[in-house]
Amino acid sequence: MPNPMAERTRLATAGAHAAVVGNLGKQPRGDVWRGNLFLALLLLAVVLALIGLIALIVQSALKGAPAFSMDLFTEGPSIVNPETAGFRPAIIGSLYLIAGVVLLIVPLGVGAAVYLEEYADGDRWWNRLIELNIQNLAAVPSIIYGILGLAFFVRGPLSLGFVVAAGSLTLALLVLPTVILAAREAIRAVPPSIRDGSLALGATQWQTIRRQVLPASIPGIVTGVILAVSRALGEAAPLLLVGAATFVTADQPNPFEGGYSAMPVQIYNYALQAQDEFKALAAAGVVVMLVVLLALNSFAIWLRNRYEQQW
Repeated sequence: MPNPMAERTRLATAGAHAAVVGNLGKQPRGDVWRGNLFLALLLLAVVLALIGLIALIVQSALKGAPAFSMDLFTEGPSIVNPETAGFRPAIIGSLYLIAGVVLLIVPLGVGAAVYLEEYADGDRWWNRLIELNIQNLAAVPSIIYGILGLAFFVRGPLSLGFVVAAGSLTLALLVLPTVILAAREAIRAVPPSIRDGSLALGATQWQTIRRQVLPASIPGIVTGVILAVSRALGEAAPLLLVGAATFVTADQPNPFEGGYSAMPVQIYNYALQAQDEFKALAAAGVVVMLVVLLALNSFAIWLRNRYEQQW
């Protein structure tokens, strides 16, 4: 026999739903028109961005088609024989740089986000100052970070010289605000009920953060790391200031010794050459850099989806 209370609840819910739908359908025509116009502008912006991206990729692929070969991945640079020139030292240097960047930005970015979201008192002036500086640093031009890296990492207090480690530190400073902001949003999105339930069961604040909050926010944190790595991989201006050479023929296995290059710097070097063969090589290098970037991002996206499924 059906429960009268449950039946009345169902009818009340259906009535409320019908009332809401009816009220939404009676919106002023001006609001409906403006909403549709806004949606159309959003779709137009997305379409224009995709068209520009596809056009750039197609143009680079067509222009660099004569230079496509395995030599791009296996050979070093050359300014004499473009037929055998490649990007091997630059690819290895970029991978070293990105590995150093990831090792720096993940603990620092996540640690800063946890402190600001879980421990910091927003009424304290120094915490407000930290938040203001993080938001401002996210908009600073990359060349400023290159000057900072030259002053403090290459020369200044650390005096590392023109090495891969100095480049990784500079790029890490460049993208660290992005990781902190993304990690804060991911931590803030965790429902408060999860924290309250964990604390009610006797867990400490750190145990709640480590076992509940951080696992739930990993997908958002990984998204921020993906954006940071994508930007760091394509930066050339700060690397030119901290020692990324435009012509390196030997692989550099030690990140604390000189003589390294990176993909954007090598592409810039080939594009400056007068011969059309080198310009085709630079266009092919753009495609190679996109392949490396897509490979790194694909792994990060797989990792993010895996944690989403587990949670």
